[in-house]
Amino acid sequence: MNIQWAASPNFTVGRSGKKIIAIVDHITAGLMPGTLSWMRNPTAKASAHYLVTKAGEIYQLVKDEDTAWHAGEVKKPNWPLYDGSNPNRYTIGIEHEALGGESLTEAQYQATLELHRMLVKRYSIPIDSDHIIGHNRIDAVNRPNDPGPLFPWQRLLTNLTGQGSKYKPGIVTVPIILPTGKIEGPILNIDGSDRTYVPVRELAEALGYKVRWDEITRTVTIR
Repeated sequence: MNIQWAASPNFTVGRSGKKIIAIVDHITAGLMPGTLSWMRNPTAKASAHYLVTKAGEIYQLVKDEDTAWHAGEVKKPNWPLYDGSNPNRYTIGIEHEALGGESLTEAQYQATLELHRMLVKRYSIPIDSDHIIGHNRIDAVNRPNDPGPLFPWQRLLTNLTGQGSKYKPGIVTVPIILPTGKIEGPILNIDGSDRTYVPVRELAEALGYKVRWDEITRTVTIR
């Protein structure tokens, strides 16, 4: 995973002794490159630890050990882990480049999935809807649509827990769309470059071909 450093001046050093317990997901309500520039502008007085673009790029604006200014205003929260103090102190903020009402691109989803995997593992964050939340759970008044109804919560939690996949947890997969439906392909880094690999029998048969395995020669024939 390639994370580009793009320092923002909008942060507070340290976390006042608080432990990171949750991830807060956002949408930017703006597009690149303006949204990145805004979060690096002192006038904005806002930032996040990470920004994931539509192209699948990941930028880090604030170090994990410092407090980003992404969810500090609390109004009518419905988050049971809110302890009455500034939630920025004990959360990691991830912004996603998107306008209101937009869904994530596939490249963006795969990038944020990998980023979530890293953070969940690094800080032992439980994978559930109380530890991976939207900004609207903290500020239901000013941010009721952040990150919005199209944010892929179920898919994200399912992929993070490894449920609904024939592959081991930790393996990132993408859907391969075919005329007869779709199959799952894992992204594997075998030869130094991330590529999507698809089971040959599933792909061939979905396209109408016959597959034969020869145990003696240990070869696959597709007709």
